Amino acid sequence: MFKFITRDICCIEENEITIAVIHRHWFDILKNFFLIFLMSVFLGGIHFFLPPLFSILETDEFYSLLVLFEISFSMLILILFFLIWIDYYFDVWIITNKRIINIEQKGLFSREISELELNKIQDVSAHVSGVIPTFLDYGDVFVQTAGERERFIFKKISAPYATKDLIMSLEKNNEKAIEKEKAMGEAREIKSALQDSQIK
Repeated sequence: MFKFITRDICCIEENEITIAVIHRHWFDILKNFFLIFLMSVFLGGIHFFLPPLFSILETDEFYSLLVLFEISFSMLILILFFLIWIDYYFDVWIITNKRIINIEQKGLFSREISELELNKIQDVSAHVSGVIPTFLDYGDVFVQTAGERERFIFKKISAPYATKDLIMSLEKNNEKAIEKEKAMGEAREIKSALQDSQIK
């Protein structure tokens, strides 16, 4: 469901605990890899079935062009495979005890990092639509915020309802911790004021 880790992650601050690291569901990348599969089948069809049908392709000149096309097309398939995998692997949501971090990979050399503090969360909802998403248990999680960015979205992730419950639980715990810290601060101020009055 979640990938729990203990190693250091970028953007994690001191005294911040990583609770879960979430990627998109594997079915999402499988749909993209299906295009790679179709392109590979097309390339195989050209290599094995096209030359016997057209005898002109068996001549040295046209055969060299065919080989060049096959090499170029193979390189395109490999590049697309690499780009799809990079986009999937480096697109990640990190949930900590203080905030949510979204790292979105944009191509090979660019990424966008956004974050949301737990105390700014107003509401969390999960949405699963369709037969396959319901069967495989993946969907979207929407986090309503009180800041400029109205919604923080987890797209096509595994166990969306469990993720929603986890975020809500962490938000409540964070709220209690803030209230406790505030109460302790007020208690220290009162204690300090009483001590000052006794000295006087």
